[in-house]
Amino acid sequence: MAGKKKPHREPDRAASEYYKLNKQAVEDLVTADVSNSPKVDPKELRKYRSHPNVSVADWVKAVLLKAWIGGMVCFFFLWGLGTYFSNWLDQLFVLGLALGFAIDLIENSIFRFWAKTPGDSDRWMMFPKKNFLYLPLNVLYAFLLLFCVVKTYDTINLALIAMTGAENTVPLGVGPILFGLFTAGWDLLFLGLKRLAKRVLADAKASAGKKE
Repeated sequence: MAGKKKPHREPDRAASEYYKLNKQAVEDLVTADVSNSPKVDPKELRKYRSHPNVSVADWVKAVLLKAWIGGMVCFFFLWGLGTYFSNWLDQLFVLGLALGFAIDLIENSIFRFWAKTPGDSDRWMMFPKKNFLYLPLNVLYAFLLLFCVVKTYDTINLALIAMTGAENTVPLGVGPILFGLFTAGWDLLFLGLKRLAKRVLADAKASAGKKE
């Protein structure tokens, strides 16, 4: 036993060496944001996110959410409170007001929650900034959507009356499903026009910069 050699042990390192931090690396980590971080492929990011096996396209989710918001407002404020208003204009005013609040407080909040990165869902919102001052703008936008939806119903009913000859009737009544789909359709149309206008302005600025 006396002749056995003890196992070789490296000299103990100072404990402080194991906890040395790279100051620059820590500073880079603390100050990291979207502007100074390297771009990562969205497919790579999805690997580290918990998600169901069935993925739904963003535009499908946007259509369903917008249609659901419009249908919900129609159900509660047109069907539910419609009997309390004798004046059709008063009913439309309350409906537009409710739609504006629902877009600003519910719909836009859900889009921000769905965003994988800050601003990722801005393309689905007319006024994407989260600020109380934008609530009146969303209400005004809701009145525009409501006006377009009402005109859509009027046009369809006039066409049906012209085809069937059934005057003094309302062939197509207002219901949550169609109301929601019409609202979503006009909303997406205006959002598309907004993106088109931004693209045209950006191209015009780029062209002006080249000429200078």
